[in-house]
Amino acid sequence: MILRVRFHGRGGQGAKTASRILGNAAFNDGYNAQDFPIYGAERRGAPVTAFTRFSESEITERGFIFSPDVVAVMDDSLTADPTASPFAGLRKGGLAIVNTAKPAAEVNGGRTDIAVLTLDLTRRALDTLGKAVLSSGIAAAVARASGITSEAFMRGLVEELKEVGLSDDAISKNVALATAIYDVVSPIKLHTEELPARADLVPLAVVVSGEGTEDVVNTGNSASRHTGNWRITKPVIDYLKCTDCMICYAYCPESAMSAGPDGRIAIDYDNCKGCMICQTECPLRAIGSQMEGLQ
Repeated sequence: MILRVRFHGRGGQGAKTASRILGNAAFNDGYNAQDFPIYGAERRGAPVTAFTRFSESEITERGFIFSPDVVAVMDDSLTADPTASPFAGLRKGGLAIVNTAKPAAEVNGGRTDIAVLTLDLTRRALDTLGKAVLSSGIAAAVARASGITSEAFMRGLVEELKEVGLSDDAISKNVALATAIYDVVSPIKLHTEELPARADLVPLAVVVSGEGTEDVVNTGNSASRHTGNWRITKPVIDYLKCTDCMICYAYCPESAMSAGPDGRIAIDYDNCKGCMICQTECPLRAIGSQMEGLQ
């Protein structure tokens, strides 16, 4: 049987790395494995999806996983995002692992035919790593739930983190985080059935146009769509120090800084994603940070 896992996160949270860690760990445990991401809009905070398949037998499938056995949701705000739709296709009897401090009933996507495991990985990552990077923690949760051995997982974790260039100290902290998560999760018996054999593919003609590219007009790409709901910390301006030099406006990568009705710099919190570049660049240190409710 092929176990199909789909990761849903936001840019910067480590969905791609989580899928690679899991694939590496599965391979170390004797499975055939695949792992790969799809980025869409490549920017911090944008929804990101990554996939892992592993099986004791040869894997002949290729491409996206539309009917996963397990979904791992790294930001609970994605559960209400129609563009991400993390529960779409999750098979009856499958498992959803959601990074949240909320109870499972609030983040199950309205599904009553699946198992839901909730873990506050953001808080654990902040306490251990000092930043909300979730790849090691979410990969550990999926690995343990799916029965991958601790030895194979930790070996795969270290191999992958070395490959991405982390320091020995950072790797040590990630191992500590992953160990803590692995130890609190129990293997879960999935009740999904193997998918039927794939039907014959239908050949499609390729239409080549020399008139440029089309605009993206699908739902989720409009200017009115708020993108600040994944923020962990937010910038706060001290107007007693601020001189309206506009440096924060110039450096903001999301155009979330603007002149308010009174002419002072204002922050568009609907679209500010908490990168804190404005705080770093402010010459007068007039911008501080404030923690928000953890997802």
